Amino acid sequence: MRWSKALLPTMKDSPKDAEVISHILMARAGLIRKVGSGLYEYLPAGQNVLLKLERIIREELAKVDMQEILMPILAPSELWEESGRRFAYGKEMMVVRDRHDHDYILCPTHEETVTDLARREIRSYKQLPFAVYHIQLKFRDEVRPRFGVMRSREFIMKDGYSFHTSQEDLERYYAIVCEAYKKIFKRAGLDTRVVIGHSGAIGGKVAHELMVLAKTGESLILSCSDPECGYTATDETSDGTILDLPQEPNDKAIEKVATPHANTIEKLAEFLKLKPSQTIKATLFDCDGKLVIVFIRGDREVNEAKLSRIVGCAPQMAGDKLLEAFKGKVAPGFCGPIGLNKVEGLKVYFDNTVKNLVGAATGANEEGFHFVNVTPARDLPWAEYQDLAVMVEGDLCPKCGKPMTECRGIEVGNIFQLGTKYSSAMGATYSDENNNEKPFIMGCYGLGVGRTVAAAVESCHDEFGIKWPKAIAPYDMVVQILDLGDEAVVKKAEELYEALKEKGYSVILDDRDQKPGFKFKDSDLIGFPVRVTIGSKNLSNGMVEVKRRCDEGKGALIPAENALSEIEKIYETCP
Repeated sequence: MRWSKALLPTMKDSPKDAEVISHILMARAGLIRKVGSGLYEYLPAGQNVLLKLERIIREELAKVDMQEILMPILAPSELWEESGRRFAYGKEMMVVRDRHDHDYILCPTHEETVTDLARREIRSYKQLPFAVYHIQLKFRDEVRPRFGVMRSREFIMKDGYSFHTSQEDLERYYAIVCEAYKKIFKRAGLDTRVVIGHSGAIGGKVAHELMVLAKTGESLILSCSDPECGYTATDETSDGTILDLPQEPNDKAIEKVATPHANTIEKLAEFLKLKPSQTIKATLFDCDGKLVIVFIRGDREVNEAKLSRIVGCAPQMAGDKLLEAFKGKVAPGFCGPIGLNKVEGLKVYFDNTVKNLVGAATGANEEGFHFVNVTPARDLPWAEYQDLAVMVEGDLCPKCGKPMTECRGIEVGNIFQLGTKYSSAMGATYSDENNNEKPFIMGCYGLGVGRTVAAAVESCHDEFGIKWPKAIAPYDMVVQILDLGDEAVVKKAEELYEALKEKGYSVILDDRDQKPGFKFKDSDLIGFPVRVTIGSKNLSNGMVEVKRRCDEGKGALIPAENALSEIEKIYETCP
C-alpha cells in the first residue's frame, strides 16, 4: 500500500481524554479513532493487528481441538433468567427491547448461549468432551469507560467453552488450554504470567488470569522468589504470611487522647509521632446494606476480594446514608474497635496483622479522639482474626515460605473451571453409560483480543512510539523515499517495494512529499519492525539504509544490488 493512498492518519498531539500510553499511541499512530464514550473504530493498521493476533489464536486453538463457531451478540433475556444472572450481573449489563416488547441482552459474555447450544445438540457421553470458541463483540455498560480500548463499552473477546463428564477430565483439558494460551502470547511476542485468579460474575471455584507484563500495568503480580516453587498471584488473589514487625514492650493502660484533625493514618502517625505500623486502621464497607468494619494494621490495605468471599457479596465503601444509622457509635476517620462488640447490627472483622500489636493507637469512635496503648491480646479478647490483607513484596509465599517479589501486569485472559454452575441451572444434561441424565461439567476460557493489542503497546514502546513484536505488527516494513525528485531513488524504492510484496511481506511505500524527519517520526510512532530508507546520497554510493525499530541510533547501510536478501535477513532477526 502506498502511504499517499492509505488510511493511516498519524497525530502529533494526544487525545485530550487519553490517560494511558496505549490509548495515546494507538490514537496517534492511526490505529483507532473514538466514535463515542467507550466506543472505538479500528482503522486499517489497527485491524491488521487484530487479524494477526486472531490468526495466532485460531492456529493454537485448532491444535487443542477447540472448534470455532459464531454465537449472536444478542441473547434472549430468558436464557439469563434461567442461569440466575439476569439481575445478578449488575448495572454493567446492557439490555435492548425489540418492537414486540421482548428484552434481549447485549452479551457481556456467552455462558448462557453456549450452554443452551450444548443442551440442544449434545445428548450422549459418547459426544464428550467437546470444546468450542468464538471471537465476537461484547458489551458492558461501564460506569466510566476509560483507557481507550482497555476498558471500553464495546470490545472484542475470544470466548471458549468446554464440556466434560468428570471434574478430572475438565482439569486435564483446562491445563491443555492454559498451555495453549501461553503459546499464543509467546508467539505474539509478549511476556506473560499465569496467576491465580478469582471468578467474579462468571462463577466457578478455580480460576486463573493471564497477565502481560508491563511497567504501566494496572495489576500487581506477586511471585515466589524461588523459581522452582512457581507460586504466582495478583495482590487481590495472593495469600501468604505477613511478618510481625518488632514491638516495644508496653503495659500501659488504654488512654484516650485528643487528636484534632487526625482523621487519616498519616495525620495520626505524624501527630502521635508513631509509625503507621503502630496504628490500627478501620475500613468501613457496605455489604448488601449492612455495615461491616475491618480493622487492619495501619500500614496495610484491606483485600476486598478476600472480604467478599467471607461476606458473600461485593463490598462497597460505606456511604453517608448507611453510616447515619450508627451515628454516635461509629465515627468515620476516628473509628476504633473498643466497645464495637456491643453495637447491634454491626459486623466487625480483624486482620491477622492486628493480633500481635502492642501499645497501638486506634480510633475512639468520637470525632477528634483516639485511644493509645491498645494491645489487642489484652484489650480485645472477643476479636476473631482472619487473612484480609493485600499482600505486598516481601511477604512470605503461602506455598513454600520464601519471600515474594512483585511486578506489574495487564490482565488479557481469564480461564475458569465452572463445574455445573450453568448446566445445573439451565437443565443442560447428557446421558451417561447407564442412561442417567447428568449435568455437563464446564470450563470457560476468555481472551481479550482488543485488550491484548493495547497491552502489547503498554509493554512494547519507547518515547518515540510503538515497538511492535513483528508477529502482530500492523505492517512488516516501510520503504521510505527521501528524494521524490530523484528518478533513480524512486525507481529503486518501487523495485524493492514490489519485490518485498512478492515475497509476501506487508509493506507500506512512503511516497509522501514530506521532509525526512517527518517520515522518520511517523515510522517510529507506528512501529514498523523494519524501516528501509532510500535517498540520493546513499544510493549514489550504491547503498540503502535499513533500520530495525528495536535498535537504537542509526540504521545499517547495505548494498543496493542485493538489498532484498539483506532486508529479509534483517527482518528475521526482529523480535
